[in-house]
Amino acid sequence: MKYANEINKRKSFAIIAHPDAGKTTLTEKFLLFGGAIQTAGAVKSNKIKKHTTSDFMEIERQRGISVATSVMTFEYRDILVNLLDTPGHKDFAEDTYRTLTAVDSVVLVIDCVKGVEEQTERLMEVCRMRDTPVIIFVNKMDRDGKYPFDLLDELEEKLSIRVRPLSWPINMGSDFKGVYNLYDKSLVAFQPNKKATDEDVVPLEDLSSSYVDGHFNEKDAAQLRGDVELIEGVYDTFSREDYLAGKLAPVFFGSAVNNFGVKDLLDTFVDIAPTPRDRTATTREVSVQEDKFSGFVFKIHANLDPRHRDRIAFLRVCSGKFERNKFYHHVRLDKDVRFSNPYSFLAREKNIVDDAFPGDVVGLFDTGNFKIGDTLTEGENFYITGIPSFSPELFKELVNKDPMKTKQLEKGIRQLTDEGVAQLFTQHGGNRKIIGCVGELQFEVIQYRLLQEYGAACQFNTLPFYKACWLTGPKNKIEDFIRFKSSNIVEDKDGHLVYLAQSEWYLNTERTNNPDIQFNFTSEIHK
Repeated sequence: MKYANEINKRKSFAIIAHPDAGKTTLTEKFLLFGGAIQTAGAVKSNKIKKHTTSDFMEIERQRGISVATSVMTFEYRDILVNLLDTPGHKDFAEDTYRTLTAVDSVVLVIDCVKGVEEQTERLMEVCRMRDTPVIIFVNKMDRDGKYPFDLLDELEEKLSIRVRPLSWPINMGSDFKGVYNLYDKSLVAFQPNKKATDEDVVPLEDLSSSYVDGHFNEKDAAQLRGDVELIEGVYDTFSREDYLAGKLAPVFFGSAVNNFGVKDLLDTFVDIAPTPRDRTATTREVSVQEDKFSGFVFKIHANLDPRHRDRIAFLRVCSGKFERNKFYHHVRLDKDVRFSNPYSFLAREKNIVDDAFPGDVVGLFDTGNFKIGDTLTEGENFYITGIPSFSPELFKELVNKDPMKTKQLEKGIRQLTDEGVAQLFTQHGGNRKIIGCVGELQFEVIQYRLLQEYGAACQFNTLPFYKACWLTGPKNKIEDFIRFKSSNIVEDKDGHLVYLAQSEWYLNTERTNNPDIQFNFTSEIHK
């Protein structure tokens, strides 16, 4: 219980959403309220020359999308908030899924025009796997979108979670008049072309207040009172216990680009979001209250600063206190390591930290010692579990276009796949390299980065595979299977055997013919 005070001061969460829902814009506004930046950048804008803080890679600026999870730390109302902005594009889903293992709660952004999209449902499934607490922010209320009550029904139905509005919009689109906060009973009136500030928040004990009649026309005032009455009558009262258990999602409405509803969301988040939680390891439960340090690597980013060819391993602290220059035990390599320059982040900007506590994310300089899922402890041998590796959906053979650069290509592809952006499979007993990705855009990013960062030119040839299946079962049965199917057997980076199935029909046939062998679509790093 030595560090109880520090633990209670920390909140770690990820922002997740479908592409273009306004996730990165919301991140900017959080940083602005936290005093971490002075002016908010825009993801796509001709007038604003400042790019968003979290989109720091060259390719992200060219395309106006996020392709890597960025880590940002800021203080708000004496709480240290660790915020992870994730890519929304489905081609980078793997990075997002793993990031969700490193946070204690999630803010899910929904576009009020498009509603719940396919990628949102998949992200929510990953949250459901761990019962991660979720707060939903319905964005872009200054555009004409779906009727708020219809949106709430859609959220409950498609995301299979109970919802409870904690703020409510007064109209929407061109007629948007502001947001009423049901959690702390206050109102912010919207004025076009003006951003919301602290001064605009008016506390209201009751909606029958004359302020409502003075500020809105008769129709809007009646509509707001009717809507709030309906919410109080139909929806469960907000229960923090249900929210923390992942059974109830509070919903906020607003417009991130105009600052509407963002402060309500941030204030409520700081009040209700969970502090760091206990973790499951291979040998036992790791309590967040333990005095001894433990932490795990959930992400690796090569060449954060292209001039220095550096690799940063992102470590989530699970228990105890992380200290600079102290030796820690690297479980997989069975050796002791220490770090003289550990960092805290504001996307690309780094500040050296002397110590870190549970819930914090620390950047460690890596010379190739780390893989995703590696655990550091104070001598004990265990791995933090629950970090998934999913079956890719697209497979391509890596072909070297410049034999003089073979060494650079080998090094580059090894480092980029260590980051977890894609999976590298090597032909069993051969040298052929196959890259597996969740989406097409990943191959473009790999090709671009290999050329820009390693000077290695390559091309990808599409392969006709349907799924990668990790094989488990009796050793002699697997050996027989490998002998018959050698052309479809590859090894992943950890040396696990993987069967590449050409189609669903082939896979079902092999399952029927080999009942003793399990064909798994996910492989947990450190089972």
